Amino acid sequence: MGLHIVIDARRIRDFGVGTYIRSLIHALATIDAEDRYTLVSAAADVRALSGLPDNFSSAVYARTDSDVLDHLAFPFFLRGLSPDLVHIPLNRVPLLMFRPYVVTIHDMARLLFPERVSGFEMYWRRFRFRRGLERAERVVAVSDATKRDVENLMGVRPNRIRRVYNAPGPEFLQPNRAAGVGERQLIMERYQIGYPFLLYAGNIRAHKNIPRLVEAFAVVRGQLSAHPVYKDLRLVIIGDTISQYPAVRQAVIKSRVEQVVRFLGFVPFETLRCFYESAAAFVFPSRYEGFGLPPLEAMACGTPVVTANVSSLPEVVGDAAVLVNPANVFDIARGIRDVLLDEALRAELIRRGLEQAARFSWERTAQQMLEIYREAAAKPGAV
Repeated sequence: MGLHIVIDARRIRDFGVGTYIRSLIHALATIDAEDRYTLVSAAADVRALSGLPDNFSSAVYARTDSDVLDHLAFPFFLRGLSPDLVHIPLNRVPLLMFRPYVVTIHDMARLLFPERVSGFEMYWRRFRFRRGLERAERVVAVSDATKRDVENLMGVRPNRIRRVYNAPGPEFLQPNRAAGVGERQLIMERYQIGYPFLLYAGNIRAHKNIPRLVEAFAVVRGQLSAHPVYKDLRLVIIGDTISQYPAVRQAVIKSRVEQVVRFLGFVPFETLRCFYESAAAFVFPSRYEGFGLPPLEAMACGTPVVTANVSSLPEVVGDAAVLVNPANVFDIARGIRDVLLDEALRAELIRRGLEQAARFSWERTAQQMLEIYREAAAKPGAV
């Protein structure tokens, strides 16, 4: 008889972790017909979890994981489901959470790069973060870099941590049947894009280093002002709104590129894929990543990538990207210029990028997670 595994899917609509939840669930559905899964989500998200095999079911729960009462209410709700194991795919574990459970740690940005928070709030965040990891049967880190952070900063014993990579969504690794050249052109025209552009996709939090990206773009645009192809180079930023980030707005104004930097917010998947495929280069100079999925998505779409030489990014992109120092505007600009102007380098990066993206697979990720589920449920506390 198989296990009954409950997965907290309440953040299925989120950027980043939502992709993780969706991709993992669908991959588990492909490989595991033996175990029974209950997916916990808000009522509005049940439809997003439809179409799964009969061993998958939904359970509706109204509170978010940021609700103070969730520390008591969610464990109580979960006990009513009688699971053998719970998987919490983001380290926001209720204080009264019962064992056994597995938690995925995607990064430690909220601790290493906190927004403006009070001393008490930071203490509470660290306490909850550490407690959630310490009491988990297994901690799943999405890269070796994140695994080291969990060991060194949180003191979690290495034998309780498992490294399981993320992967680009399967839709990125399949031929783009939905949008041929004509369809792509229509989407670009809809956004009034008829010029070469650099692309960034992701949120705009401080560690993402967007002000330096804007400054580096301004440097490159100035250097290529007479270039026959790139004299009207633009920068397109997808995935977040600028209103919450005055430092980014100031960088745009100070660099005098207000007319050539576009912030598009979130866009539908097919639109995002078209932007990836149409970009002259994808630039991701983040100072810290737990994994760093967007560079792999860009590679899967055949776009050359410039990214930072820190944190998990070299581990994830291998030799398939131009690596730059994210603290140095002129090094970022150098990387962008090399990718745009060196045709041999571009061709090699595209070839290597497609190969690198294909090395990551949600089916492999799901298989490793399934082994962790069975290990944690069979011998709780046995480490």
